[in-house]
Amino acid sequence: MSARVRSVCAVAVAVTLATAVVGPVAVAAPQPPPGESSAVQPAQPPETSAPALLAQLQTLYRQTEEATEAYKLTDVELRRREAEEQKLAASLSKARTALDRSRRDAGKLAREQYQGRSELSTYVRLLLARDPQSALDQRHVLDRVARERQAAVARLARGEQQAAGLARASRRALDEQQALARRQQQAKDDVELRLKEVEKLLVGLSPEQLTELTRLERLGTDRAQQDLLASGALSGTRAPSSEGDRALAYAVDQIGKPYVWGAEGPESYDCSGLTSQAWAHAGREIPRTSQEQWAQLPRVPLTSLRPGDLVVYFPTATHVAMYLGDGLVVQAPRPGARVKVSPIAANPLLGAVRPDPAAAPMSSYHPPKLPEGATEGVDTGYSEESD
Repeated sequence: MSARVRSVCAVAVAVTLATAVVGPVAVAAPQPPPGESSAVQPAQPPETSAPALLAQLQTLYRQTEEATEAYKLTDVELRRREAEEQKLAASLSKARTALDRSRRDAGKLAREQYQGRSELSTYVRLLLARDPQSALDQRHVLDRVARERQAAVARLARGEQQAAGLARASRRALDEQQALARRQQQAKDDVELRLKEVEKLLVGLSPEQLTELTRLERLGTDRAQQDLLASGALSGTRAPSSEGDRALAYAVDQIGKPYVWGAEGPESYDCSGLTSQAWAHAGREIPRTSQEQWAQLPRVPLTSLRPGDLVVYFPTATHVAMYLGDGLVVQAPRPGARVKVSPIAANPLLGAVRPDPAAAPMSSYHPPKLPEGATEGVDTGYSEESD
């Protein structure tokens, strides 16, 4: 990032609570040049009013989060399909080995019949033997041999069908992988283009505009936080489960590490990368993305929040943080920011989920000690520490 961007982005950018302060602002979506199409439309030139700038930045950051979520969802599905394809490949290899063995058995049977050494000719010779009892004993042996050879032919037929079916499934899995890889690349391109548009918008702002955006951000966050606390939704002190305590301790240990979209640690995180890894280190696997965490984990009301619970934001569940207690969360806010402690109302709340709903709270709980500067830095937007 240029020196100009670093200097102007040192001031926090208000994005998430703009509508709570100034009301919704309609921003017309720009059209691509004739003959061109893009899944991501570039930002329109900056407006002079701070509310309009807030609306533009809010839209761009929301679109960036949505594109990031699409990338992560595709990445999860791609990994699942790759594992499925590997299993299919292993099964196909075994089926082909068994098919080769069945074909050798069938070939041996055909050669014996061609050379007159089938069980029928042997059976006839035994019936003509002088010892009928011996012929009777041998008959059972011959019946068993005949059944074994019939089974070999049946195995050959089943093996051919199984191998053909697995080969078709393997081809489909490979085609699906390739399609997912293309979708993943498109989502990656969308994220990067959105971030370039944010940078382009920010670099064109004057110090006065950035100061006004900072004022609006702080005003909006303070009002939302005061309203939430005044509602009594977060009243009372609750203890986490032992797993929740370990997950929260891990999240606190990551404070100060940079946000990088799509990252799962240990050097950098995005929002759901932080929460999923924190709970994984506590011994409980949870979904990788914020949308899946919201969809799959049991929901809890805000009035029942306890440390370690996950707080989900925006109508489409594109952001998530971990509840610390006392109306605060640990989160990886946005590109350019670092893992930090923020007010729970720093983003528009959707709800909360609990990864360990059946676990009992700890009988004795001491909140983790926060490192120095844990609450410093922006909750949203780029900072001077951006690359």
